[in-house]
Amino acid sequence: MKFSTKTRYGIRAMLEIARDESKSGVLQKDIAERQGISNKYLDQIIHALKAAGLVINHRGKKSGYVLTRHPSEISMLDIHNAFEPGICVIDCMSQHFKCGLEGTCRARGFWGGLNNMVLDYFRSVTLEDLKTGKTIPVSELQQQ
Repeated sequence: MKFSTKTRYGIRAMLEIARDESKSGVLQKDIAERQGISNKYLDQIIHALKAAGLVINHRGKKSGYVLTRHPSEISMLDIHNAFEPGICVIDCMSQHFKCGLEGTCRARGFWGGLNNMVLDYFRSVTLEDLKTGKTIPVSELQQQ
């Protein structure tokens, strides 16, 4: 399973906006510079985040971006869904995938359980968690 570059960069862009304390918003060129993302590619990312209702221009066009909600109210799943329709660890977990083995596949439950774990993690981690460094380290997840 691999997450798209847009999702990864979208999370980074949202984190830049969440960390801004100026109240006037973060300029796209500043996000691009700090995150090492081309302005043209970031334009696509910002467009998707705006369409998903996660960010707005603070004072109209050519102004800085601000979050539409508090960082504690924006989950990683919200950001991911701005770029992709859902999380599927394998194709057969997609609602639109038709598998000839669906009724007899003994591994389907395993994949479904893993898919649910990933979804739950994306739902449980907020932008505020990333901002404050409160995410669960991978080493702790492996011990659970």
